[in-house]
Amino acid sequence: MIVIVIIGVVYTLAISKIKAPMEKKSQKPTLLTLKSYLLGFMQDGKRVSLLCDDICKECTIYQDDKKLFNIENFIDESIESYRYEFFLGAIAVPKRENCFAFSVERDGVSDQIFVLYKEKVYDYMNYFEKPKVYNSLESAIAAKERAIEAVQ
Repeated sequence: MIVIVIIGVVYTLAISKIKAPMEKKSQKPTLLTLKSYLLGFMQDGKRVSLLCDDICKECTIYQDDKKLFNIENFIDESIESYRYEFFLGAIAVPKRENCFAFSVERDGVSDQIFVLYKEKVYDYMNYFEKPKVYNSLESAIAAKERAIEAVQ
């Protein structure tokens, strides 16, 4: 009887570990949920990334260098990314081979950027909080500078 209970528990744990990424795959992320969405695919301390092709029609989720799956029509080419430099302010991240790229490292820290999309700015600067949303890049920069002043 004990053996059957142990097998049942192991089976339940194994199925839930396999089922969770599959359920996540069927959901579509938003820019507000992007970081937590990618964290859902983080297993065994692997880096998780989202890379969107040059015209942003298709984005691909990677775990380290292994392709997991594609997401269609997540964003469009109007998306802009900025990194923040203390003395220089917001600096545009150039679009090279990809229209958009976002990663969550093995330690759970994501790219430290502002993302401007459809008149909203998503602030991914906070390490362990969900992104904050602002109505303009200027208000996001002002909030970042206030936070820096409060620390100093």
